[in-house]
Amino acid sequence: MEIIELLLDEEEETTGIEAVSIVENPAIESDFIALKNQEIKFKKIDEEKKILMGAALIPNKPIFRKDTEKDYYVFFSNETVRKASQLFFQNGNQNNATLEHKMEVNNLTVVESWIVDDPQMDKSKLYGLTPPEGTWMISMKVNNDDVWDSYVRTGKVKGFSIEGFFADKAKIENSVESIAKDKIEEIKNLFK
Repeated sequence: MEIIELLLDEEEETTGIEAVSIVENPAIESDFIALKNQEIKFKKIDEEKKILMGAALIPNKPIFRKDTEKDYYVFFSNETVRKASQLFFQNGNQNNATLEHKMEVNNLTVVESWIVDDPQMDKSKLYGLTPPEGTWMISMKVNNDDVWDSYVRTGKVKGFSIEGFFADKAKIENSVESIAKDKIEEIKNLFK
């Protein structure tokens, strides 16, 4: 079965991650955990933080894909994961969220983001998570009671899944090859 590396196509304006979706079955097979406020009572107020934490992208993790023509796997390199996480914030996409990749939802914001540099010393370990080195971890604040009560509390959603535009390495390499061939032909024509 074919394995395709997905890349950021820096020539394109629409490249990278545009939104984070909360889903029942994340393609990267990594569930998030819901963080709740410890019991702090102040004038009979006991509110939850409503924050989700988990992996948004795991480098070198084969992700199964099926389309009308074939079945294949895709993956992201460490470098692509790092660049994509940075571009996500540079483009101001931290408030873009969907539910199961189908419906835009308001009041969900990525409030924290980091790349796991040392799995043994990473913050995620405090919460029982063990992401591999290079993983893009996020924390998402859920200020949408319907989403929190109907999907997070009930366990209908279990993890994050990214939405975005990436090029595959084979297409980029073929494009580079065709550009190189065109340039060679152009140079040959100059000498005719």
